[in-house]
Amino acid sequence: MKIFVLNCGSSSIKYQLIDSVTKKVLSKGVLERIGAGGSFLKHYSIYDYAIEIKRPVANHTEGIKMVFEALTNKDYGVIKDVTEISAFGHRVVHGGEKFHEPVLINEAVIEDIKKCIPMAPLHNPANLAGIKACMTLMPNAPHVAVFDTAFHQTIPAKAYLYGLPYELYIKYGLRKYGFHGISHQYVSEMAAKYLGRELAELRLVTCHLGNGASVAAVKHGKSIDTSMGFTPLEGLVMGTRCGEVDPAIIPFLMDKEDMTGKQVYQYLNNKSGVLGISGLSSDFRDLEKASGNGDERASLAMDIFAYRVSKYIGAYAVAMGGLDAVIFTAGLGENSPVIREKICEGLGFMGACLDKGKDAVRDGIREISTDGCLVKLLVIPTNEELVIANETERICKNIVFL
Repeated sequence: MKIFVLNCGSSSIKYQLIDSVTKKVLSKGVLERIGAGGSFLKHYSIYDYAIEIKRPVANHTEGIKMVFEALTNKDYGVIKDVTEISAFGHRVVHGGEKFHEPVLINEAVIEDIKKCIPMAPLHNPANLAGIKACMTLMPNAPHVAVFDTAFHQTIPAKAYLYGLPYELYIKYGLRKYGFHGISHQYVSEMAAKYLGRELAELRLVTCHLGNGASVAAVKHGKSIDTSMGFTPLEGLVMGTRCGEVDPAIIPFLMDKEDMTGKQVYQYLNNKSGVLGISGLSSDFRDLEKASGNGDERASLAMDIFAYRVSKYIGAYAVAMGGLDAVIFTAGLGENSPVIREKICEGLGFMGACLDKGKDAVRDGIREISTDGCLVKLLVIPTNEELVIANETERICKNIVFL
């Protein structure tokens, strides 16, 4: 099967065409600035070079058509016709309490995804735009929704409920949902394979660290807690997100800075985090460089980030009654020995000891803990697209027309 995996943003489409048998990526790319002017597609084929195409793209339907043209181009395409695509796997950020696993998309599913828009106003509308565009262009193909929140639906009530009146949970669904679930699921499974152990016997802390970042406690293959909450704003200090703050800060800012609630929300999401602390950048590469040149605020931003991650690791070890491995993944988690070292500085007491020599090596899945360490430290590159492709194949395998 050839499965087309989509991750749609409000003005972008990220995609991969994956052979579900060989697990090979046949083509991938990203279309940016949809509806904003200056739209461009960067498309990669099996020939391992990028094709850049610039032309106006008004909406996601036009964008998908543009991607299909690239996929079927006689010079650099990888298929002769879009009918060679067997199924479509769509990443959907928020599935609320309704969706515990991937589902075949129909009108009822679309309506339920719409109901989650108030909890993910920046993400679900864009995800729906991609779904509708693909279903319009390829109505006879199966379309599967894979939810970022689904993996965390095993979190117990004692971990997902807030200290708010219970009727607010009943009325509005105010609770922790968690995100990055596709990534946390993948690296947990890969850790078990790497360690040669059953996932059902492991206690893992998975650290998805990028501009958006979250930590999860994965006990015996199931998420029992995670740092992100009702929205992706809760938890760690991130690139531009503040993470956990005293809720009283919100009315304080509204009063002192004459801000509306919406303005405060945007401020906490887009102008805070390590960007706000450093006053420099949300990119940790910039912070590392500045810190090396003596920038104290850049160093402080990195220290705060690492401290929060290590606190979650310790807390989740307690929540699981022990710990077998800590996993680092995503852009920052996979590529920054500096950040990993800072995070691991305080973990020695629990038997998690970093080997700086191993940590400096960049080579796929690897262990970076000292030999004989009680708690393994692993770096595992994430592959959310492969998870979506696998789940799409699983859901679709019994459909007659496949």
